[in-house]
Amino acid sequence: MDQADVIVIGSGQGGAPFATEMAGRGKRVVYFERGSWGGSCLNYGCIPSKMFLASAHAAGRARGAVDLGVHAEVTVDFPAVMERIQQVTGSRSEGVRSRLEKAGVRTVEAEARFTGERTVSGGDLTVQAPLVVIDTGLSPLVPPIDGLEDVPYFTYKTFWDIEQLPRETVILGAGYVGMELGQGLARLGSRVHLIDQLDRPIAGEEEDVGALLQEALEEDGVTFHLGTTAKSVARQKGVVTVELENGDSVSGGALLVATGQRPNTRALDPEAGGIRLDDDGYVRVDDRFQTTCEGVYAIGDVTGQPAFTHVSWEDHRRLLGILDGEDRTQLDRVLGYAFFTDPQVARAGSALAQAREQGHNARQVELALSEVTRAHEIGRTTGFYRMVVDEDTDKILGATLVGPETAELIHIFIAHIEAGSTWHELEQSTHIHPTFGEGLPTLARELK
Repeated sequence: MDQADVIVIGSGQGGAPFATEMAGRGKRVVYFERGSWGGSCLNYGCIPSKMFLASAHAAGRARGAVDLGVHAEVTVDFPAVMERIQQVTGSRSEGVRSRLEKAGVRTVEAEARFTGERTVSGGDLTVQAPLVVIDTGLSPLVPPIDGLEDVPYFTYKTFWDIEQLPRETVILGAGYVGMELGQGLARLGSRVHLIDQLDRPIAGEEEDVGALLQEALEEDGVTFHLGTTAKSVARQKGVVTVELENGDSVSGGALLVATGQRPNTRALDPEAGGIRLDDDGYVRVDDRFQTTCEGVYAIGDVTGQPAFTHVSWEDHRRLLGILDGEDRTQLDRVLGYAFFTDPQVARAGSALAQAREQGHNARQVELALSEVTRAHEIGRTTGFYRMVVDEDTDKILGATLVGPETAELIHIFIAHIEAGSTWHELEQSTHIHPTFGEGLPTLARELK
């Protein structure tokens, strides 16, 4: 049995920088990865999907430029779109392993499992260390549907293997993955059907957010089938047909299953390491990332927290701080995130209902994007800005922004909430004219 100072399992956005930092401190670090180095974000999540959407949105906006007096004939080279993505992700994945090894980390390409407390085996190696970090992330959740196992289908992991644009695409799941890729496919020229068992898309967001996005995607040609589920799936002569519980059926040349995610913990044999999981298979941790086995920590998506790259990356900084004796916790931050549909959706902090559930005497104020000069200048007025404040303290509690580049604008609110600002600070700010950000002080002035 080999000995090390640190073992890291899974090369997600938190594990890799944690291992690099530990090696830089002179620690002996062993790193296990069973798949592609760099985790979800680099290989099949953020990077490829946003590159895909960059091409799709360029095509969509070129067609939409007719409203600005510009007439464009758009031709999409779909194989070139996908080749660009594969080249970038492939080189970056190899770069992750290279950087780890240059830092002095021992990398092991094998599936790891616990064989005792703080003891991990993978490939032909068994190693023990006083500190173990689990960062194994998530995998696609594929529901049990009659016939699905006999039909070739894609998930967000394998979507990037598509070489030719399907004339028609069927997508199961209208969460943010289904919505982003669905709109992207539609703008690149595929006829898209989106199916979801709930009666609205992006059901985790406020209802009007989902309604606005549905309308935007429908303008791109996406057809929604909501409030129903897939009953069975069959394939004949290259066409996949999905029979729905409501009696309808939809067909396409490709099927994308985007119905959720599950934690990558099954192969870990956590019980052998004294590590308990919750009922959904996520690793149980306290507010300092500690599992039920002393010396074993878990960070990132596998703990059940919001599955965003920046959350996982920030976890590694907090864990380093905790190990160094700092007073840090898993939740000592303002959560922000965005969906890269068009229009974009961005959130920071709490929505109104959440704030009230947390005990705040909260109210919200809203400004239609049509009230922002910049929106009219570029011909994109669909959306709104919304802010939640505490009436007792005037502090900003949260914001929801829907519109162009809101994934950038939301950082203004993240900074204000982190700083404990009241809406008065925002209201008194002078933002540049004419910009989308100019609308944020205007939003705060609605409270006057």
